[in-house]
Amino acid sequence: MSIETITDELESAAKLTEEEIFAAHEGGKLSISSTVPLADKRDLSIAYTPGVAEVSRAIHAKPELARTHTWAQRLVAVVSDGTAVLGLGNIGASASLPVMEGKSALFKAFGDLDSIPLVLDTTDVDEIIETLVRLRPSFGAVNLEDISAPRCFELEERLIEALDCPVMHDDQHGTAVVALAALTNAAKVTGRELSELKVVVSGAGAAGIAVSEILLTAGVTDVVLLDSKGVLNAERADLAADPSSIKARFAWRTNPRGVSGGPAEALLGADVFIGVSSSKLAEEHLALMNHSSIVFALSNPDPEVLPDVAAKYAAVVATGRSDFPNQINNVLAFPGIFRGALDAGARRITPAMKLAAARAIAELAEEDLSANYIVPSPLDPRVAPAVTAAVAAAVSE
Repeated sequence: MSIETITDELESAAKLTEEEIFAAHEGGKLSISSTVPLADKRDLSIAYTPGVAEVSRAIHAKPELARTHTWAQRLVAVVSDGTAVLGLGNIGASASLPVMEGKSALFKAFGDLDSIPLVLDTTDVDEIIETLVRLRPSFGAVNLEDISAPRCFELEERLIEALDCPVMHDDQHGTAVVALAALTNAAKVTGRELSELKVVVSGAGAAGIAVSEILLTAGVTDVVLLDSKGVLNAERADLAADPSSIKARFAWRTNPRGVSGGPAEALLGADVFIGVSSSKLAEEHLALMNHSSIVFALSNPDPEVLPDVAAKYAAVVATGRSDFPNQINNVLAFPGIFRGALDAGARRITPAMKLAAARAIAELAEEDLSANYIVPSPLDPRVAPAVTAAVAAAVSE
């Protein structure tokens, strides 16, 4: 993709108006259309009664026919309780629905998958699981969305065990996949190997934990996690007091040099900063990083540090926004991941499938790789097919 094309996209995104936004959302952003004609009585007799009864009888006799003669196998349920919506926080189920509608629209546009938003008026993990288990005949996969940590970890783990279909919390793994793809190429731009990078991840919530997990799986050995209390260190009193917590477990798995303290101590001599929290990154802390550093300030809409400030110190800068270069956007990952999993009949979305998705995204940017182009545009039509194929291949390996 040319620099001119990228510039045009950024300028277009920057011209949004409130009137335009509300007009687009009025009445919702989704509708259902029939895949069969309904023009005359014969059409009605085939699509509905009496013809539909034949299909229902057949499915009753052979339940596996539901995979081929209903839409359930190709339908993704986009599920949220509205507790961690974008940068808005806990705004509740109803207020989260426009976001889930948008997610469903993206599934269709980029992965050619039908999906349905389900916002649940409960934050109880047991109730959410029970609801989705009972609804299982109606869908073929679950995309968990905007669910607060640490409940999101338990919910995803338990749903994977409870349901016989792909389940993924996109705030965790979609972010992680695209971040790994971007870091793979940023390392190439700066002449480094992933395995030699010293990475600081700011934010130990859903995205931060998942980013750390995928980096470790990909071969990064030096990851330091920061939360609001400082570096996750096995000696930290609050983590030692609750050794079974997700943060305590990652305190043991990360921080091989035993760093303690706050952002200054974490960033001293670091190669990479990945921000997935609302915490701000001070300019003086940026100056502590190694030469030709990499800064991913992914908090949205307000990055941890503005790109023009980060660029004073970093060789490669990325954000989560569409009005700056190098947008790390989940839409690069989730449509193809779910499409590939469903195409291959996968029961689960595995670490190998996520790594394959990250490699596919990274490879698409290799030909025009530069400091301002480390991942393809979310609108690049090559992305979803490439990720789909890579994920489906990983299922069969």
